[in-house]
Amino acid sequence: MGAELASFAVLGLLLIFLLPHLGATAGAVVCLAAIAIGFGVGWYSYTGARILVDPVYPALVVLVVYLSSSLINFLNSETQRRQIRSAFGQYLSPTLVEQLADDPSRLQLGGETREMTLLFCDIRGFTAISEAHRDDPQALTALINRILTPLTAEILDRTGTIDKYMGDCIMAFWNAPLDDPHHARHACQSALAMVAALDRVNEDRGAENPDAEPVGVGIGLNTGGCVVGNMGSDQRFDYSVLGDAVNLAARLEGQSRTYGTPIVVGETTRAAVAGEFAFLELDLVAVKGKREATNVYALVGDQKVANDPSFKALSEMHSLMLSCYRTMDWDGAQDALNTCMDMPGANLELYELYAERIYQFTFDPPPSGWGGVFVATTK
Repeated sequence: MGAELASFAVLGLLLIFLLPHLGATAGAVVCLAAIAIGFGVGWYSYTGARILVDPVYPALVVLVVYLSSSLINFLNSETQRRQIRSAFGQYLSPTLVEQLADDPSRLQLGGETREMTLLFCDIRGFTAISEAHRDDPQALTALINRILTPLTAEILDRTGTIDKYMGDCIMAFWNAPLDDPHHARHACQSALAMVAALDRVNEDRGAENPDAEPVGVGIGLNTGGCVVGNMGSDQRFDYSVLGDAVNLAARLEGQSRTYGTPIVVGETTRAAVAGEFAFLELDLVAVKGKREATNVYALVGDQKVANDPSFKALSEMHSLMLSCYRTMDWDGAQDALNTCMDMPGANLELYELYAERIYQFTFDPPPSGWGGVFVATTK
């Protein structure tokens, strides 16, 4: 009897150790094998040595340990899923949250390096909007939520992750926590959809109140290597992202005011989706806080726009204008600029900016080796 109890204890401890390291199927196979071995040993002992070893009790031990282990694993999995849903439910679309909950191994927290595409979005004229609602902060809150809700939806619908809201600003990124090999494409699609969504909001507000001022938006997109994971302190932390690419994306959003275009895109993002969207080069600019200059582009539209003959004609003349400008051919730059301003889809605010620069450089030329770099003094 003592030997039987000892063998039961050893069997139970062995299964307790093994089952947590095995999957459900492998665990079931091991338990069935243990039961079969128990009956086999009992049969062999009785027929060969006339020793009665009851195989029922080992089978009950195996069954109890297996069911207990399965219940514990199930409860742990459900707890993990709830934690993931709670942590990411506000930042990811429900579909992506469920993918993480079903396969937590796809989630790596604590800081990892990835190539990502970053988006910063800011509502234009927010100060004036706030001033107009200074006596009714609840109406201001309702208006901001009315604007941010559809903009957020366009990001989440294209596998984006909301990093945070900063007043009237949205920060989002792609390719974390889930892999997205087309992160630059999805970010560009989201930016265009956000502008279209804001137009619909303005139409609805205008229908409700003809005196309502339309709301604009500025968006900056940039792609590059970043560190993403839990950022913060021991007391409080968020799933966020850090890196030079993040800072440049924020600066590009600010430059949308300078160039009079809603979406400004960095060189790496444009290169990642070349041929899929319509871009116009804006400038060779050293944004505030950076020494190196980078080419920045306006995201004008999708591939349909890129293939439109009128856009192709504008793009060719626009490129000629920039080429003359950077080689200090002021007359050639002005002639090309004048042609651009008369073409369909021209950004008049952008060309007025270049007309002012050309006028100033005609009387006060930049230094030799200038190359067309504009040094931004504002964010």
